[in-house]
Amino acid sequence: SVETTRPMNQSSTSTTSTRRRSAKLLGVDVGGTFTDFVYWDGKALHLAKRPSTPIDPSKAVLSGIADEGWAPLEVVHGSTVATNTLLTRTGARTALITTKGFRDTLVIGRQARPYLYALHPERRPPLVPSELRFEVDERIAADGSIVTDLNEKELTEVISRISRSDVEAVAICLLFSFVNPIHEKRVAEQVRLLGLHVSTSHEVLPEHREFERMSTTAANAFVAPVMARYLRALEDGLSPKQGDSIRLRIMQSNGGSISAA
Repeated sequence: SVETTRPMNQSSTSTTSTRRRSAKLLGVDVGGTFTDFVYWDGKALHLAKRPSTPIDPSKAVLSGIADEGWAPLEVVHGSTVATNTLLTRTGARTALITTKGFRDTLVIGRQARPYLYALHPERRPPLVPSELRFEVDERIAADGSIVTDLNEKELTEVISRISRSDVEAVAICLLFSFVNPIHEKRVAEQVRLLGLHVSTSHEVLPEHREFERMSTTAANAFVAPVMARYLRALEDGLSPKQGDSIRLRIMQSNGGSISAA
């Protein structure tokens, strides 16, 4: 456990420390080859390792806990599932909605070339193919003012086309939505009626530069359904039939952790 650096009175620090030491904590790291476990039973550390199960990574975690006979009250979990999903291009079929005239931003990027002197360069295909990139007529200015109102009729047509496209997720990235997300929120509201996962750029990466915002939002939409299924299976498997509930937390790249939700 990591103690807070904020000033605390002695009694609260002692209580927190005692509770941490007595809790049954499990740390799990799922890699492409092995799944590693570190278990604190309140008195001693226990280590374990087993082969990962790439098709369903939760199986290695759950079977490892069962085989060792552990009963954690809290599980902190690190995983490369999202990274591997991006590398192997095995994420959700994803659509993109953007401002009219900017559907190819995802392909154009910053014109950076991975092989500067290649005579016959090949561009890696984007996460969202051309036929699944849609435009709506709208425009927000750099100061957040509305230049062109969102065309609701056009939005309805785009949503109808998406509903027939057999997609699981939709990324939404409109110009200057990080300054004023009113149009992006409206588009997301209508897309969510289809029951699809929605990633909006003003929530995922509310910063300037449309390519960075668009590519990050598309990546988020691409991996989110995969992660949702995985974490749901893990949570269901960890839920005890009786007794104390198990708290599941997910490691972030900054070293902290967040709830599975």
